[in-house]
Amino acid sequence: MAIAVYCSVGALPLNYKLDILNPQMIDTHCHIDDPQYAEGLEAFLTEQREDGVEAILVPGVDATSVKDVLEVCDRFPEYLFPALGLHPENVKEDWEEQLRVLKEAVDQRMSSSNPLIAIGEIGLDYHWDVSFKEQQHEALREQMRWAEQWNLPVMIHSRDATEDTLNILREFPTVKGVMHCFSGSHEVAKQVVDMGYYLGIGGVLTFKNCKLAEHLVGIPLERLILETDAPYMAPVPHRGKRNESRWMKYVAERLAEIYQCSVEHVNEVTTANAKALFVIKL
Repeated sequence: MAIAVYCSVGALPLNYKLDILNPQMIDTHCHIDDPQYAEGLEAFLTEQREDGVEAILVPGVDATSVKDVLEVCDRFPEYLFPALGLHPENVKEDWEEQLRVLKEAVDQRMSSSNPLIAIGEIGLDYHWDVSFKEQQHEALREQMRWAEQWNLPVMIHSRDATEDTLNILREFPTVKGVMHCFSGSHEVAKQVVDMGYYLGIGGVLTFKNCKLAEHLVGIPLERLILETDAPYMAPVPHRGKRNESRWMKYVAERLAEIYQCSVEHVNEVTTANAKALFVIKL
């Protein structure tokens, strides 16, 4: 669903109009509920808007994040759009109780006038700890069922768990989504897009030793969406700083080099991709 061209954030007027000759960007993954953004949030969002960011999608990571995610999105309902989910790193002893709380929140929000735009951030992560590996599998399957129930896309986190992640996603062929913060091989990229998923491309693409550019060869731009994972993963030249949605422009510039097209074309296509995947009402 396309996003309307009129919206307001902070000091921007209600009739602020997008420049259709300068396509806007959509940040499809930003943890704007992080305390790092609490002070001066309205001014911060206005800066993002004025620098070409049309909308920001805000994923949850556990049951305790529900309140913060929904509250910040409700403060700026025409600019911030919520998702809820249990991040695999937060699958611990209380994972079943967390899922119970999250399911209640999902169902309640989906019955409201301002529903979720996705289930996420969910997935598998074996990088630091595999002691809850089987529980991660069950948590992912359960949340995929929520996406199936509500006809929502999913925001998938996968680290050191590619085969298991893809196998579980294939159990739910009607559910589509994005492979968040993608940095995998060309073979994995092809598998993901062949399943009907998008690749979330962020600041890692600008890093000096990143091989992702090589892995995107042959992957259509029509299967990519922009994201930040802010406050993390700031692109060069801001690497190491608190990330900002407007810095996606550096990622777009790198994609323009890779795909040998204009930055405007990258923004136009990736924004259209985001609008095709996520249902965003203004």
